[in-house]
Amino acid sequence: KIERAPMLEVIKRQPKEIILSALARVAENAPFYVFTAFIFVYGTVTLGASRNLLLTAVLAASVVSFVTIPLSGHISDLIGRKRMYMLGAAAVGVFGFIYFALLNTRDTRLIFLAIMLSLIPHGMMYGPQAAMIAESFTGRLRYSGSSLGYQLTSIIAGGPAPLIATALFAKYKSGYAIAVYILVLSVVTLLATSMLKDY
Repeated sequence: KIERAPMLEVIKRQPKEIILSALARVAENAPFYVFTAFIFVYGTVTLGASRNLLLTAVLAASVVSFVTIPLSGHISDLIGRKRMYMLGAAAVGVFGFIYFALLNTRDTRLIFLAIMLSLIPHGMMYGPQAAMIAESFTGRLRYSGSSLGYQLTSIIAGGPAPLIATALFAKYKSGYAIAVYILVLSVVTLLATSMLKDY
């Protein structure tokens, strides 16, 4: 059956899956912008690192992602989408603290290492994400449901993330406040993902 208004139909029939898939993405989406956008402000202003160092490290992280994203997707075929995704969510929750600990050494090599490794937990979620979210919706509504859940996260988590990180740092004067924020997002993702169906 082909739906004439699939977006309205999926909102009516599967609102829970839309909300859960959006919440499942928060620990992947928001930290990504902390690791790739906020780092330029934190790195130059707080750490006194050169912009070239930060840019090179983010590019290195992107190269690492070129391997970790498809690898994580492949592993999710073997151990299950939810399991792989939840491992990534737990990893990003822990990594936030390691990330700021390495950055705060102000050692050029450790700053580079922190940034280069930052997208590995992201890749652990991004690899299986498309299949995991798509499988949450019935076939005829899959494209619309997946798109709604996916894009909703960009509004509630991804877009505001650098602003929230900046506000937290301004208030607490510590990167660890941002690590706590990432941990909270990780918990939200773990709870939402646990409620999605596992195929």
